[in-house]
Amino acid sequence: MSLDFTTIIFLLFALMALQPLLMGRWFSMRRAQAIRAVEQANGSRVITMIHRQERRSLFGMSVARHIDLEDAQTIIAAIKETPADKPIDLILHTPGGIVLAAMQIARAVEAHPAKVTVYVPVYAMSGGTLIALAADEIVLGEFSVLGPIDPQIFGFPAASIVKARDSKPAESVFDLTFVLADVGEKALAQVKQGAVELLTPRIAQAEAEALAEQLAGGRWTHDYALTASEAQRLG
Repeated sequence: MSLDFTTIIFLLFALMALQPLLMGRWFSMRRAQAIRAVEQANGSRVITMIHRQERRSLFGMSVARHIDLEDAQTIIAAIKETPADKPIDLILHTPGGIVLAAMQIARAVEAHPAKVTVYVPVYAMSGGTLIALAADEIVLGEFSVLGPIDPQIFGFPAASIVKARDSKPAESVFDLTFVLADVGEKALAQVKQGAVELLTPRIAQAEAEALAEQLAGGRWTHDYALTASEAQRLG
């Protein structure tokens, strides 16, 4: 049976359209197998939050993910479904995302009675680091990194906006800068307070406040890589 040119083109287009979906299904199966192996080896419940940039759409467009409220709903449900005496291994691979969602997940991690270990294979930046602070143990690979948790306002660091406002006389500052700095100050206070809340069950109040200031106060750029050795130095 011979195929005409139009049919061949149609079949090629169909294969191109289905390829991202088939690859996604294959990766999901491999991931599920790896998760079951870890659960059997550690006697734990494995929960993952993996934000990869993958080609999933009809035309293979790249889709990037961040921590959002859907993640919070899913992860919290998984934690609550885990028996109170069963340890959790939480695998994080994320660039960060919404602070509200990250704090919701972090509070659920902290509330789990059994041990919670956060594994960071490559990176857990920003909100991912905030979640990691709630764990009983953080495990980093040789080249894995965490990151600062300083809040961003419209893509600009809140601490830098406040600094820009304070560096000039009030009459030389635009009204918008005043507004953004006001929001920035609130965001900084909220993130620091959240970090202290998560840290104080394990370290003293003064140490928690000092660490929260280093992580959220604008000491580094938002994409600064905190390696395992530097994280240990910070405490």
